Amino acid sequence: MNLDLTLFAALGFAILLIGILVYLAKRGVDFGVRTIIALVLGIVLGIVFRGKLDYVQPIGKIYVSLISAFVIPLLFFSVISSVSQLKNIQKLKSIGAKSVLWLTGSTFIASVLTVIMSLLLKVGKGANVSLPTDYTPKEVPAITQVIIDLFPKNIFAQAANNSIVPLILFSIIMGVALVSLSSENEKEVKPFKDFIDAGAKVIYRVIGYIIELTPYAVLALVGSAVSNNGPEKLLPLFSVLIIAYIACIIQTYIVSGLMIAGVAKLNPINFFKHIWPAQAVAFTSQSSIGTIPVTVKSLKNAGVSESIASFVAPLGANVGMPGCAGIWPTLLAVFAINSLNIEYTLVQYIFLILIATLVSIGTVGVPGTSTITTTAIFAAVGLPIEIIVLVTPISSIVDMARTATNVTAAATSSLLVAVSEKEFDIEKYNSTSQIKEQLA
Repeated sequence: MNLDLTLFAALGFAILLIGILVYLAKRGVDFGVRTIIALVLGIVLGIVFRGKLDYVQPIGKIYVSLISAFVIPLLFFSVISSVSQLKNIQKLKSIGAKSVLWLTGSTFIASVLTVIMSLLLKVGKGANVSLPTDYTPKEVPAITQVIIDLFPKNIFAQAANNSIVPLILFSIIMGVALVSLSSENEKEVKPFKDFIDAGAKVIYRVIGYIIELTPYAVLALVGSAVSNNGPEKLLPLFSVLIIAYIACIIQTYIVSGLMIAGVAKLNPINFFKHIWPAQAVAFTSQSSIGTIPVTVKSLKNAGVSESIASFVAPLGANVGMPGCAGIWPTLLAVFAINSLNIEYTLVQYIFLILIATLVSIGTVGVPGTSTITTTAIFAAVGLPIEIIVLVTPISSIVDMARTATNVTAAATSSLLVAVSEKEFDIEKYNSTSQIKEQLA
């Protein structure tokens, strides 16, 4: 047996680099900065020890496995929790239904827009990303089988096989039943709702722990990618960053603006003047949930009633989210398809868009969850999850634009619902004093 000491040297060097990242974390260096540094260190590691990272690669694979392990429980708890926020069946039928329609509609539009842009710009072409040796490609089934497979059958078996859509529909049905029973006798179902809410919080905390491991996974996976493919093959990743920002800008300002002008018959310029503080907080904090108070205040200053603003804005931090659930996963999916030279038909792209829209129902508005959302979509359509981690450093940069896009979509949906429910003050919306108050 020949012992290759270079393999151990590479592992030792990787551990040293991980130690540097740990030190930066203890010094309070921003997560995004640490992730970018990990990208650079990973490239160096891959160049110096090209073809010798056999013992380093498992670090990244363990991270991928951990992420995959929590996709199913996250979707189960978050979808039921999101639907149960609708409080009673009457609200579900009126304001709730309209809210979900606009929120998921924004994601659908974002996903369609991203597919078109990505195909026209040929994102991923020439990337030459190699598939992991243990990855087996999956075929997207025929349209008739797709329809059949959308519905729950044996939910545990389907969850074990990463059948995401049946789990989402199952969770929606459970959530609707919970809302209905709560309106009849809230006390009887309170223990179950408390369990769901507590379970969601626990899962979110666990996800937070896993996301904190991202820089170390990036170091290992990017190092392995460079080692196996060479740094020149990773250059197309930067085109993904540019396309993602363009898509977010179009979705945030053009799509939302057209919805406000076309559906609500309002001047969208005033809307963006009112909502810009929420966009700024979202961009800097990268947290839709953390931006909720600012979003609600901005909406109230824009003439949206407090009941609508307080209801739709928090819902929008869990349902829809076109940046994290529409643009980013779809962009990465097309990148994977093109870079791996996978033949995709129109029906398969439609299926991808529908999957992104359905998964958006269970998205959680905290930093890092776009990774979970993208993992769920990749699992549903049979694309290699490792590609998601390879672009994580870019993801941390794009997350600022994604979060601003998510918050804008939630605010837009709130405005549209308020106008349709006649819970909207047009004078406050057009008032320059209200806009000046926002700027103060």
